[in-house]
Amino acid sequence: MTGRTVSLLLVALVNSATAQSSVKAFTDVRIIDTTGATPLTTSVIVVRDGRIVAVGPSGRTAIPARAQRIPLSGKVVIPGLINSHGHVNTPADLRTYAAYGVTTVVSLGGEDSAVFAARASQNVPTLDRARVFVSGPVLTPQTPDEARTMVEGVANQKVDWVKIRVDDNLGTATKMTPDVYRAVIDEAHKRGLRVATHLYYLDDAKALLSAGTDFVAHSVRDQNVDEEFISALKASKRCYTPTLMREVSTWVYESTPDFFSDPLFIKHADPAWVAAGRDPARQQAVRTSTSAQTYKAQFPFAVRNLERLAEAGIPIAMGTDTGPQGRFQGYFELMEIEEMVKAGMSAADALKSATTVAARCMGLDRDLGTISVGKWADFVVLDGNPLSDITNIRRINSVWIAGNRVPR
Repeated sequence: MTGRTVSLLLVALVNSATAQSSVKAFTDVRIIDTTGATPLTTSVIVVRDGRIVAVGPSGRTAIPARAQRIPLSGKVVIPGLINSHGHVNTPADLRTYAAYGVTTVVSLGGEDSAVFAARASQNVPTLDRARVFVSGPVLTPQTPDEARTMVEGVANQKVDWVKIRVDDNLGTATKMTPDVYRAVIDEAHKRGLRVATHLYYLDDAKALLSAGTDFVAHSVRDQNVDEEFISALKASKRCYTPTLMREVSTWVYESTPDFFSDPLFIKHADPAWVAAGRDPARQQAVRTSTSAQTYKAQFPFAVRNLERLAEAGIPIAMGTDTGPQGRFQGYFELMEIEEMVKAGMSAADALKSATTVAARCMGLDRDLGTISVGKWADFVVLDGNPLSDITNIRRINSVWIAGNRVPR
């Protein structure tokens, strides 16, 4: 055997060992399957190059001989949480989201070039922060021609979604007119893009569904939804996100909220935002704010509408509108899931809304949303079962993205 042959053999052996060591086996876990199948009692997840290559019962699922074994005995595993309506201001936000188990964020407006760059670099097996999908600027055209020009602009940015607002901010702003939002939706669809709409009123929600909007990005909050809307939403097969924590954030700082004392919240919360929430002058301003108190008074509409739509079988995608000051990224998603259960959804359905359903609604289900072969190994390890008590969603043991442990 020549020296060159020996060298090549050594290189091949090193490469083989490296490839083997990149394989991970997560053992002795209970997987909550958010597709609706029966949870497995003791299971194994095998990951190679960031994706799941095997998942199944312990003892019947082969583990490669040189795989790195990560024992998780007694732990519960759920798919990584997907926020269908958040806002990512800087790439650092993606680490904050991930620390709370939110492994994917659909950012509906306002991202800068650094966030676009983060999206471009995320389909790699070394990823250890949340994934992001982008919308660019929220479009505010005033004429149909301007609408088409603006859609062309964001299409050239290669956005994942187009975002518009059809809302008068409780009568304090001018609402986008139907001819304009129809032009946005029409032009977006011609370019193969979907439109997410911020809205508030039931009448607008009906009109926007008729115009073809692809995603109802907030609750209907002015009145109870009716059969006409439910039927239209069901026929459209569009998804609805309640963003209950967005509503809570408008009035919760009228006093110091209880969650400010939660160690999990404190660990990753923005100190400046926390200080603002504790400020007595700000609290007084919230107590006397007409808009804040109106949102508070109309919050029960959002809750009742979620319950009714969920009962009607409308696909509910978990979303929060986190990102602006006081809407704490990551933590509010956990609270959103809890609020959904308070509103009448089962714990299982609330988890589905944040995983399987959100992935499908946002067009991400080829790669995300379940713990299954071929998908990215994005999952959350919990110390308690959220199906028996939804607050166990906060008992995070570890978070894994592409099979990599998230620093937290």
